[in-house]
Amino acid sequence: MIAFLFPGQGSQYIGMGADLCAKFETARQAFEEASDALGIDLVKLCFEGEASTLALTENAQPAILTASVAALRVVFEETEIKPDMVAGHSLGEFTALVASRCIEFCDAVRTVRKRGEFMQEAVPRGIGKMAAVMGLASDEVNELCAEIAGEKAVVSPANFNSPTQTVISGEARAVEAASQLAKEKGARRVVELDVSAPFHCSLMEPAASRLRDVLAELDFNPIIYPVVTNTEARANSDPARVKDILVEQVTSPVRWTESLEFLKNSGVSEFLEIGPSKVLSGLVKRTLEGVRCAGIEKSDELNHIKANGIQ
Repeated sequence: MIAFLFPGQGSQYIGMGADLCAKFETARQAFEEASDALGIDLVKLCFEGEASTLALTENAQPAILTASVAALRVVFEETEIKPDMVAGHSLGEFTALVASRCIEFCDAVRTVRKRGEFMQEAVPRGIGKMAAVMGLASDEVNELCAEIAGEKAVVSPANFNSPTQTVISGEARAVEAASQLAKEKGARRVVELDVSAPFHCSLMEPAASRLRDVLAELDFNPIIYPVVTNTEARANSDPARVKDILVEQVTSPVRWTESLEFLKNSGVSEFLEIGPSKVLSGLVKRTLEGVRCAGIEKSDELNHIKANGIQ
């Protein structure tokens, strides 16, 4: 069995998607459709813009989605590879839903741009922080966050990325206190993340509420490929549940480690990351044994997989 994985925010870089767009009309069409849907030039933003502008949440989210869908369309057009299940990290769950044909591409692009705006506006700059804790088990990070949060501060796990990497999110002072406590408890490293808002924590509740209103206007189609959700770490095939899942995702942690384990336990032995960077491929290799994993974001990677399969 094969699972397609789709990256989230932080995987963006200037030039993403350019190689495939130079070689495949279907990739160019994806960027054109997204640009038309948003009324902005995504090609210029992604290929020629400033990294700081691309990194803005309201820009990064539709840009990563578009680059990922462009690569996905090339995979479908140029190979016989089809997924048995799909999953995406945070924002990437929208890409997974596009891949599963549950949400139309242009609807997804417009929605994630608004999602990015809502998340940015939910917490004033400087009030929140995120940090990656490396070298502690997820249970230990849960406990130290609970210890700090017991003092009526907001800090909680945001991303369970691998068995020994957990991102925490919340109020700046609480994240700083939790980071110090993590070091005292033996964390190998704690790295403050360069993000504009504290994602996947209770501070995002205003964004979740606004996103619910936007999602209420969308049509959700039958799901072709089951989507392993961030909030539940299990497969969903019911389109009627998608809206509530996406709303809950904004304030809930990304259970990525459990999602990967669910996929493997369901029989998946090959993982194909589709979209910019190779962040998720690295997490697969750090989390699972006895599986094959590869990524596609450029034509040479596509050619290698066509010739050799997923390795």
